[in-house]
Amino acid sequence: MQFFGDKPLSRRHLLQQGTLYLAGTSLTMSQLSRTAAAAEKSERIARIGLVTDSHYADRETSGSRHYRESLTKMSTAVEQFKQAKVQLAVELGDFIDAAPTVKEEIGYLKKIEQVFARCQVPRHYVLGNHCVYTLTKDEFLAQVPARKTFYSSDFGKLHLVVLDACFRSDGVDYQRQNYEWTDANIPQSELDWLSADLEKTTHQTIVFVHQRLDVDNHYGVRNAAAVRGVLEKSGSVLAVFQGHNHVNDHKQLKGIHYLTLAAMVEGSGSQNNGYSLLDVHANGALALDGFRQHKDRAIAPGS
Repeated sequence: MQFFGDKPLSRRHLLQQGTLYLAGTSLTMSQLSRTAAAAEKSERIARIGLVTDSHYADRETSGSRHYRESLTKMSTAVEQFKQAKVQLAVELGDFIDAAPTVKEEIGYLKKIEQVFARCQVPRHYVLGNHCVYTLTKDEFLAQVPARKTFYSSDFGKLHLVVLDACFRSDGVDYQRQNYEWTDANIPQSELDWLSADLEKTTHQTIVFVHQRLDVDNHYGVRNAAAVRGVLEKSGSVLAVFQGHNHVNDHKQLKGIHYLTLAAMVEGSGSQNNGYSLLDVHANGALALDGFRQHKDRAIAPGS
């Protein structure tokens, strides 16, 4: 695994900024160049637009969360996705924030979905705990193209998995304030489905989930170790993309990369937006091009 800070990992940047990248790392210029070249020489099999934790709501700012601004921030992200010609778009949960009534929260969802839909590409939706604070899962799904809260699909040579960790430890679905946000779980029935799904695929796999699978604190899925065991056993999972924690982070555990993305809702103004483009290459190289508060990441094939 090789990470190179906040600059795009292109051969142009490597050649122009080689000294900068080498500062604070033991990697040689030759190693950096080989990593960039690996992505360049391999076919790109998918370009995916990623957003997380927009928390859109027509409500006053609370702390660092500027709920109303997420409409404008999402519009900016969508325009970038269109310009970059993404082939898919994924929101990683907490698409909306809480409202006092079901009708109002559905209104929030309709507004932010109307903006996100301008991507004009297939879209995937990960449920976050705030998505079902007032709504039921079925009420959320009724307003977006997704029909299930966990599922998989193939995009050419890439296998995509969307997971739902919005379950209490007793297996009950989150809905209408019936849960504590720290009690996130993936039930056994979903684990069984995941194991069977990954056993069948012959493609490299990317997993999307809201709550984190790489930590054992209150931001993590309580049975994350069991979920990771299923992912590791498959041998096909390249990376897991997560939200919930509102920060940029990365961990590599037993050959799988876990990337947590910054929240769109945090901070005021365009400079505090956050969204990214993910390029997946046939050889397993991943390049995450981050905008505003998102960091750039580069993962070498087989790392």
